[in-house]
Amino acid sequence: MHQPTLREPRERVSTKARLMWQLSNLVEGLVTVAVLAVAAGMWDAVDLTWWMVALGLLAVVAYAAVVPQWRYLVHRWEVTDTAVYTQTGWWARERRIAPMSRIQTVDYAETPVARLFGLATVTVTTASAAGALQIAGLARHRAQQLVDELTLKADAVEGDAT
Repeated sequence: MHQPTLREPRERVSTKARLMWQLSNLVEGLVTVAVLAVAAGMWDAVDLTWWMVALGLLAVVAYAAVVPQWRYLVHRWEVTDTAVYTQTGWWARERRIAPMSRIQTVDYAETPVARLFGLATVTVTTASAAGALQIAGLARHRAQQLVDELTLKADAVEGDAT
């Protein structure tokens, strides 16, 4: 008998998510390098040379350039009549399926950075010990539609069970 294979979900996040992730990674990395450089200078704990700072900056720029592209290629999602299906990660991949009957809450969130790019995150909370499913990097209007869609589908499944 043929075992079905788990395929990638069909939907991608917004293409703007790549730029948002790049900007976030770049800012976080630059702040980290700056704090480390200032701390090393203040406490003279490490003999920090210019090339060490340059190497740190190069690593930050490389990470900000590569990881968001890779992450965009992996992050996918899909909603069917029976489940929500996500695939996330950039180094380690995680695929999760939440049946509509297990959905407890559906949340919509916009971080300040996401708001700049017109993006939002939808979080689907279930009774799973693995935690909530998140679909980050959705266009704001698509995220709002998804919240409505999931709420109606989960309610319909719950109504069928009673």
